[in-house]
Amino acid sequence: MADTIRIAIADDHPIVRQGLRVALGAQDDLELVGEASNGAEAVELARSLEPDVMIMDLKMPIKDGITAIQEITQEDEDACILVLTSFPDDKNVFSAIKAGAMGFLLKESPPEDLLASIRNAYSGEAVLHPTIAHKLIQEVKAPSDSRSSLDPLTPREMDVLKCLSRGLSNREIAGELTVSVRTVTTHMRNILDKLHVSNRTQAALYALEHGVRPN
Repeated sequence: MADTIRIAIADDHPIVRQGLRVALGAQDDLELVGEASNGAEAVELARSLEPDVMIMDLKMPIKDGITAIQEITQEDEDACILVLTSFPDDKNVFSAIKAGAMGFLLKESPPEDLLASIRNAYSGEAVLHPTIAHKLIQEVKAPSDSRSSLDPLTPREMDVLKCLSRGLSNREIAGELTVSVRTVTTHMRNILDKLHVSNRTQAALYALEHGVRPN
């Protein structure tokens, strides 16, 4: 039997929380463990419940989503946060990824997409709606004087990074490179450490920013 994924919701709109509650309640492997109506409550919820996945709105009172994500990931760098937004052109999208969000999904997306994204995020996969992915690619194309070098990566780590930029999972990368999943996991951990990023989404964006192209 699959593990039960414990989920917390942070959104200031009761109707959104109700819709998510209904969608999650119909799934045997997903369990809603807590709800927050503002960013401050979201931070406390993450601290007290340590959910497997937190679904976070960006526009919330008292403390916005970006600030909440930053505080949560500072306390727990492995926190898995999936941002649910109504605004694909929101200027805060890139900031949320930098703060530590695992990915984004639009509120207008079908429930099955949301459920799949939760499961993917729990598995460590980057989750980006195509519209948001396009915006992020445009963002990282902008010139930056603060870009660091990819030189510290070994040739094999570069191979893994190229696969990652194609959106492949660890298992898919392992199959393509003919190595074990454990080996890919080790390479992935080294890549995150060397590039000073906190998750796969940030690493994939870093690759795009530095001109890394998939094989």
